[in-house]
Amino acid sequence: MSGLWVVVPAYNEERGITATLEALAAQRDRDFTLVVVDNGSTDSTAAVVRAFAERNPLPRLEIVPEPEKGTGAAADTGMRHAIARGATWLARTDADCLPAPDWTARVKAAFDSGLRLVSGQLLPRTDEGLPAVTRWVLVAAVEIASVFGRFRAGNRDPRYLGPYVMTAGCNMAVTAELYELAGGFPRSRIEDLHEDRALVNAVRLHTDRYGLRRDVVVRGSSRRARAWGLRNTLAWYADHRYRPDVVDIR
Repeated sequence: MSGLWVVVPAYNEERGITATLEALAAQRDRDFTLVVVDNGSTDSTAAVVRAFAERNPLPRLEIVPEPEKGTGAAADTGMRHAIARGATWLARTDADCLPAPDWTARVKAAFDSGLRLVSGQLLPRTDEGLPAVTRWVLVAAVEIASVFGRFRAGNRDPRYLGPYVMTAGCNMAVTAELYELAGGFPRSRIEDLHEDRALVNAVRLHTDRYGLRRDVVVRGSSRRARAWGLRNTLAWYADHRYRPDVVDIR
């Protein structure tokens, strides 16, 4: 059994999670275990996942409940479940994302190169009706934010062993030992904290063996951009400067 475990937090994703599961089942390297964390869903998310697992024996799939709502809490529960079951490598994507067919293979190659934390390339999905111009504005905005993130006060500390690298929680991987050493994802709600940024900065206190790998590709959902508009979406990701009444867009 491979030491790679993939964690997918999910909250009320009955309508969309099958596409994510299909993308993971279509991986060229299916030697991994998949953990879906049902984050207190009130719909049939768990039933959809179980039905998928019955139809698809690979990858190995487990469902773990986490009633404490929050992407950080759910992701941390999944990561620690995997570690307890013997995982050596942990990867995360989200239940509205589509990993590229070579995603797990590329993650393993990045670890083999010596990285202890892998930051992948996040691109918008092309199947959700968002205009191409808007998709590429989003891509450009992420690139700009990545550069400015290195100078942001919250990402600067003399104790850090390497530069800040923007790392999307829906496309990242980390060794199990480093995850525990860094304290893991904070068990936070998405409204309160960007748990991926917090984890990266915790990692930087312990190692400089992390980095961006553009060949590790996940396409993420643009449903926030469609619901909130481009400006508000960018403001949301910039320290929650935009705070809508409804965050869990479905």
